[in-house]
Amino acid sequence: MPSSVLFICTAGSLDFKSHTILLVQPNQRPETRTYSDYESLNECLEGICKIFEEHLKRLHPHDPSITYDISQLFEFIDQLTDLSCLVFQKTYGTYTPHNKDWLKEKIYHMLRKQAGK
Repeated sequence: MPSSVLFICTAGSLDFKSHTILLVQPNQRPETRTYSDYESLNECLEGICKIFEEHLKRLHPHDPSITYDISQLFEFIDQLTDLSCLVFQKTYGTYTPHNKDWLKEKIYHMLRKQAGK
């Protein structure tokens, strides 16, 4: 997977099991655009975190473990030229687009839920 990834996710009656396409453009060059597809929104959100973790591993190749806080993750997301996702809406049979802010909100809630376990 490329070092930078775009994510787009859905709103409304959100089904976390809906097929999700993540769109990523790390910089201004159009040829850096990539996409990934996931079986669920949750997998997409975890995929975004994994992209950031891979980025950190490249920055700190000799560190045995990598730790970060959510503000660092959000800063990374904000630095991407584009990050969005398309979430399949079963009710309408279409994909709904979502931007960086929407993704950050969903990631925040996902990580809070995981921390509460």
